[in-house]
Amino acid sequence: MPAHHDTALPLEQNSEGRIDVFEDGPILIMRINRPAKRNGFTPEMSAQLAAAYTLLEQSAHLHVGLLCAAGDHFTGGLDLPRWAELMQRGESMTPTHLIDPFDLREPRRLKPVVCAVQGICYTLGIEIMLAAEVVIAADDCRFSQLEVKRGIMPTGGATLRIAQRAGMGNAYLAMLTGQEFDSATALRWGLVQEVVPASEVFDRALGIARQIAQQAPLAVREVVRSVRLANERGPWAAIAEFVPRQSALARSADAAEGVAAFRERRAPRFSGK
Repeated sequence: MPAHHDTALPLEQNSEGRIDVFEDGPILIMRINRPAKRNGFTPEMSAQLAAAYTLLEQSAHLHVGLLCAAGDHFTGGLDLPRWAELMQRGESMTPTHLIDPFDLREPRRLKPVVCAVQGICYTLGIEIMLAAEVVIAADDCRFSQLEVKRGIMPTGGATLRIAQRAGMGNAYLAMLTGQEFDSATALRWGLVQEVVPASEVFDRALGIARQIAQQAPLAVREVVRSVRLANERGPWAAIAEFVPRQSALARSADAAEGVAAFRERRAPRFSGK
């Protein structure tokens, strides 16, 4: 396994771009690969990313996703000329039977995703990262939710998630002006969890993904479910599930292994069962 994502696979030269997918043990690494066009998303790339998220969710041996990008930039957003007709027809950005990387419809994803962003991260890029559980940003990031400059609006979750994390005032400021903001602002607003030098962003994100992958998979998914439930339906909806969900986890093989490892003072060996 190469130490850095830019050397893992060749960079894409064709006009459609692609999403590279490869495994690091229980981690599925998904790489946006169209650097010649600042990783601008085409419909083909969108479908491939949804297929990658679906692979992560459905594969028993994969427990965590890591989303990253080739080259100097995460993504400049949609390649609008390639999307104009689809948007006019009101078509979904991704096949409806696959997991939505924006996490805005069924089927939903429960396995966590860590996102590593660098350079330009516009529009769709912000929305994909905000749908992930943890975001590591390079110190050279330039963020912009600039749809209003193109005569459209954000529909990948920005109107929900920027307001939830940064507050309504900051959400309006970002989305009504389309102005750029930097990594320090994104950190202050709660849109990213850490800011590191650009040369370290992938390795730091991979390190966090590996930490998550070491934990009990069933428990990790229940944490994702509970946080999401509280955010979407309110705290009492999540509270109502505490006892039954915990009871189910307590009867799992992983919980028994956790107790045994504690008693024996060793690292646990979780099976996801």
